[in-house]
Amino acid sequence: MKPINSILIHEADNVATAIVDLDKGEIGRYSCKGGIVEVVVAEKIPQFHKFSVQDVPRDGWVLKYGEVIGQATRDIAKGAHVHVHNITSPEK
Repeated sequence: MKPINSILIHEADNVATAIVDLDKGEIGRYSCKGGIVEVVVAEKIPQFHKFSVQDVPRDGWVLKYGEVIGQATRDIAKGAHVHVHNITSPEK
């Protein structure tokens, strides 16, 4: 079995955090509900950055810690880097 290289903090989250640098095409692996989930990353993900574990539509909520941390400014495909270039702080 290959080791995990990412963390999903809450099972409701739609992003995971890479705990090592991940190259485009690598598999991000994280534990969820007692199993290991694998996601092919679509681009380089620097250590401690987020990648999407499901498609997030433009204006959709980005969830981490089981809470909204941002809103997508464009469609974010599963495996894509999630950062300031494609999310914004949610409006109050």
